Amino acid sequence: MKAFVFPGQGAQFVGMGKDLYDNNPKAKELFEKANDILGYRITDIMFDGTDEELKQTKVTQPAVFLHSVIKAISLGDEFKPSMVAGHSLGEFSALVAAGALNFEDGLRLVYARAMAMQKACEAAPSTMAAIVGLPDDKIEEICAEVSKEGSVVVPANYNCPGQLVISGNVEAINEACEKLKAAGAKRALPLKVGGAFHSPLMQPAKDELQAAIEKTDFSAPQCPVYQNVDGKPHTDPADIKANLIAQLTSSVRWTSCVQNMIADGADDFTECGPGKALQGMIGRIDKNVAVNGIS
Repeated sequence: MKAFVFPGQGAQFVGMGKDLYDNNPKAKELFEKANDILGYRITDIMFDGTDEELKQTKVTQPAVFLHSVIKAISLGDEFKPSMVAGHSLGEFSALVAAGALNFEDGLRLVYARAMAMQKACEAAPSTMAAIVGLPDDKIEEICAEVSKEGSVVVPANYNCPGQLVISGNVEAINEACEKLKAAGAKRALPLKVGGAFHSPLMQPAKDELQAAIEKTDFSAPQCPVYQNVDGKPHTDPADIKANLIAQLTSSVRWTSCVQNMIADGADDFTECGPGKALQGMIGRIDKNVAVNGIS
């Protein structure tokens, strides 16, 4: 069974989507529609901007979304998933590709999410760190130990066995990294991100995004969408909305998403969008499935 998966923030690169724009009239039409919706030419930044311009959350998120979704649409009849999933931001791409959201509403929600997250990042110094080489339960234990009133550090992204990203206040992240290295982590590496995504520090962004999601019409998708908050398949629009709202302050359970997709019959995964991050993660979760990408 064929599964399509969609990457999140961090997969972007300058030049992404330019080949689609230049060679596919439908793709060009959608990119131009996106420029109109956003009120600025995001294509100029995507195709010819600098890394710094592209790395801004308010640009990165719609850029990765656009590349992923337009790539899926450009596949035409070749896009026949039995199931889909997206990592963090990629969940919005997956929902549009599967028909639960239309293109315009998906882009508006992604932009609202990006702006709300940018504001939340600016409100408190916060960050994330990648932890490699420790069991999940040990990382959870140390996060709980370091977290105290006014200081937050939580598991944010369960990416694959042996790789987990933590999220929280800068000082709490630094303290947790030292303790995790002392506990035997091969790496405890602070990431160059604007804030503590998928942690309680995103609550103001969640409140803002919730209002936008509740006003948006969702349909039943053409296939199950395995959502980040619980790793399980969903097709009911009300459940999908609730899970999408919860996602901003909840952990991304990517390992569970992939394991459940495989348990439900997925044996061929295609990453649709920029980069190869998800292909690497899926390969480490299960070496017996076929994994490829369309970027």
